[in-house]
Amino acid sequence: MPALSSVLVPYAAYLRIYEPLAAFPEPERGHWARYARREATPTAQDELRRSLADLLPTPPVPVPVHESADAFVVEVDGVVCVCPWRTRLRGWLALEELADQLPEPLLDAVLPPVVRGQAAADFEQWRLGNPDARPWIRTAVWGVPVGWFTLFADEEREYEAAGPAAPLLRYRTPMVQARRRLARALRTLRETIDEGPLTEGLVDVGRWLEEFHPRSLVELDYGGLVHALSGEQLADDRSAADVTEGIAALRAGDGEAAAEAYARLTERWRSVRDRQFAN
Repeated sequence: MPALSSVLVPYAAYLRIYEPLAAFPEPERGHWARYARREATPTAQDELRRSLADLLPTPPVPVPVHESADAFVVEVDGVVCVCPWRTRLRGWLALEELADQLPEPLLDAVLPPVVRGQAAADFEQWRLGNPDARPWIRTAVWGVPVGWFTLFADEEREYEAAGPAAPLLRYRTPMVQARRRLARALRTLRETIDEGPLTEGLVDVGRWLEEFHPRSLVELDYGGLVHALSGEQLADDRSAADVTEGIAALRAGDGEAAAEAYARLTERWRSVRDRQFAN
């Protein structure tokens, strides 16, 4: 699809779970085992292009008709782990959130009410047969939720100024570490500050992590956000370290140091959020 070949990944970050093959029941386990042996597998850019192609027809197709059979694949200590795309499920979930992100006139222009209504009805029907379904990938646009950084340590940061197609900035950690860090951060926040969006977000992410195999790998990928930050900003980005420092300061009763760490974090991401509303 040449018209879409040069499209960049949108300004979105991704929190992904890679589960070992043993976590999947048959026949899905066999499918992923065969899939992982391929010489090459599709990328996040490929998934984006397919989704954009579905939006070109009239009327647009906001959610794929069939579920994706693709996944991201990594090997962890000799164990093959996969992160299924589940593009159809994620499309339905994103469509539910869209009403809170766009003004209704704009939303109606992009996706007519009849299209959204049919997608919602399809999702409701599908849910009846798949009540426990959950995505392996979470997406955030125009920034990274602060709570996601609590899962990682600064030494797990991977940065490549010139990756295969674009700069790369990501964190990866074992599931056991992610759960431990989140629990510690949540305990500190509950002991030191009032309940609010940050604690609520951590509770939500914690429940999601519990859905997966304990030997999974957790990944935070800056994705298309690398195009919203300069090379210098990416190289200097230590957001996970700032969050770790801020929580440690709260635990030690040092409110001033916690405020300084939070200020660095918010200042870093303000420029990205401001671009969302730029012409």
